[in-house]
Amino acid sequence: MTAPSDKPPSNMQRAFFALRDMIFSGELAPGSDHLESELAQRLGVSRTPVREAALMLESQGLLELRPRKGVRILPISPDDMAEIYDVLTELECLAARQAAGKSYGDKDLAGLSDAIENMEVAVAENNLEKWAQYDDQFHSELVRLGGNSRVLLIFEMMNDQVRRARAVTLFMRALPVKSNEDHRRVYEAIKSGDPQMAHEIHRAHRQNAKVMMVELLQKHRLLSI
Repeated sequence: MTAPSDKPPSNMQRAFFALRDMIFSGELAPGSDHLESELAQRLGVSRTPVREAALMLESQGLLELRPRKGVRILPISPDDMAEIYDVLTELECLAARQAAGKSYGDKDLAGLSDAIENMEVAVAENNLEKWAQYDDQFHSELVRLGGNSRVLLIFEMMNDQVRRARAVTLFMRALPVKSNEDHRRVYEAIKSGDPQMAHEIHRAHRQNAKVMMVELLQKHRLLSI
């Protein structure tokens, strides 16, 4: 969900982004329970936009709405993350294959190219937060280029879970030089119109990312996030 740029965000939108940020940062801890009235007071809005925002966050698997008990922040285990990566791998590999078959030109692929260049700059600057921002852009743009609106909807829902895990593990990992190289190779395969190559490179990339993420969670005993 993105807030419109031509007018101020609504209270529901403000509540949505604020609650999501609080979940990602751990301010709303995994497994914790919160009354809607409590959250409304913290955000300075009424209960209605909080409930509307919570419904959207529930659809993304970040929390659970419970009648008369408020919301519960859902934890994610290493096993959960492995399953999420398995689903995202299939969705993104399908998108990479489809994108490579569409004969896109440089203008069509500008968003993908810009994301890669910005990720490379971020790594050179040792700025992992900036890198994560453009990594998100790359994967979102890749799925958009695949041209399947249903894949995009499922991707957006599940990718928030990956963002959540990455927010916790971002500074535990090595600089993502290899990840940047993989992204560029996927881009080149799409640009050259090679669906099989785009699919194979991206599958290996996502499988490596899964192994790294799960190992980080287990190594640092992050049994739930």
